[in-house]
Amino acid sequence: MLDHGAAPPVDDTNVTTARKTTGLSALTRRKPVEALVAEGGQGEGGSLRRSLTMWQLTMISIGATLGTGIFVVLGEATPLAGPAVAISFVIAGLTALFSALSYAELAGSIPVSGSSYSYAYATMGELIAWVCGWCLVLEYGVSVAAVAVGWGEYLNELLDGTIGVTIPDAVSAPLGEGGFINLPALVVVLLAMVFLMGGAKESARINTIMVAVKIVTLLLFIGIGFMGIKAGNYAPLAPLGVTGISAAAATLFFSYIGFDAASTAGEEAKNPKRDLPRAIMLSLLIVTVLYCLVALVAVGAMPWQDFEGTEAALAQIMKDVTGQSFWGVVLAAGAVVAIASVVFAVLYGQTRILFAMSRDGLAPKVFAKVDAKTGAPRANTVIVSLFCGGLAAFIPLGELANATSIGTLFAFALVNVAVVVLRYTRPEMNRTFKVMLFPVTPILGFLFCGYMMFSLPAITWMWFGGWMIAGLVFYFLYGMRRSRLATAPAVAEAPAEK
Repeated sequence: MLDHGAAPPVDDTNVTTARKTTGLSALTRRKPVEALVAEGGQGEGGSLRRSLTMWQLTMISIGATLGTGIFVVLGEATPLAGPAVAISFVIAGLTALFSALSYAELAGSIPVSGSSYSYAYATMGELIAWVCGWCLVLEYGVSVAAVAVGWGEYLNELLDGTIGVTIPDAVSAPLGEGGFINLPALVVVLLAMVFLMGGAKESARINTIMVAVKIVTLLLFIGIGFMGIKAGNYAPLAPLGVTGISAAAATLFFSYIGFDAASTAGEEAKNPKRDLPRAIMLSLLIVTVLYCLVALVAVGAMPWQDFEGTEAALAQIMKDVTGQSFWGVVLAAGAVVAIASVVFAVLYGQTRILFAMSRDGLAPKVFAKVDAKTGAPRANTVIVSLFCGGLAAFIPLGELANATSIGTLFAFALVNVAVVVLRYTRPEMNRTFKVMLFPVTPILGFLFCGYMMFSLPAITWMWFGGWMIAGLVFYFLYGMRRSRLATAPAVAEAPAEK
């Protein structure tokens, strides 16, 4: 059993690797799997606590996934694909599935908090790991903001249906969309921050309750919406052709972001090698089934053209089918809870990824500081929350969703490569889960991710390029020199100089 109160030992393999890497070769230095696992939970001034069960890990994944994608982004994707939006969900789900299989194998082999960043560090070297981690910052950080924007839209729907008022556009919409600041989006991020300060165990309990509420809400929509289905709404099935289906799938991939959140809890799981793979696969199965059912019912109950400009499509469908505003209010209330849980779970994942990067020296030390009383990285949580809250307050949802998708797809593509590399470089490693049809499955996962990336608009690629340039500048000016692999030799040789 690991002593989580002790400082991590200096790993001889780690030191040897660092001694041999100078100049450009430093970019490919790898952190041994054993070193990654041995450091599990260790932070500055304290350690994370292993308290999460398989069920709680599954709820974290569902909590991080099931939300804005189906409640809000469905309204943006349906005008692109028409009734075939359900097929777009399937394509996006298949892309996620291939990557999920790779995630499950690596999570069972390397059960640490860094998710795909740590997997890349162990297989492809420090530079690729940094690029992957930087993409994860984009994936998790920006998706928190995007989800928070969607929360504000359903909050307005709820307020309108209950007390007959809405929050003025000036303080409920970002710049460029009729307002100055999205105050509700900022508020939900700050509320999530407060709950996360209590530690992983307490946070998991709150998340489980919210996940239960949103699953019940979606099942309620499916049941009521089914009664309003009109067969004519499904024709023509794909009015905008294959191009429209692909474009919608790329947008809807945002809906699957978060199934990997369980892998960020690797250092707080009671039995990570067994439970992480199970949680990842089970959560993706539940989410995909719900998405497809909701999409089929939604486009059957409302003509696809009517989704254009609809911010709370599911609530509108509930009103139209029943002829009563009450059910729309119930749906809106469930959506408020559902989307808040996504903010909560994804914000959790972001803090743990930065925790791992900070411990490796690639990010400032403040992100690895752990509160001894709660076992939570409090300073990390506050900084990340303020950053995400700022994005949510001032940036429109559409741009945030696409930026999140491209960062995620890039990170997922690297995970598929990592599982292949680790199979060939460490064939003897104990694996609690293995990708089926290896290496075909991870290769297909890589190709699907590439296909989805190139389906995104040019403006998204421009933002992504700028983000990557900024990340590389930060790495070469800061992370490359402060990496623990770079500084390990000096620490190891200090006693000999006395």
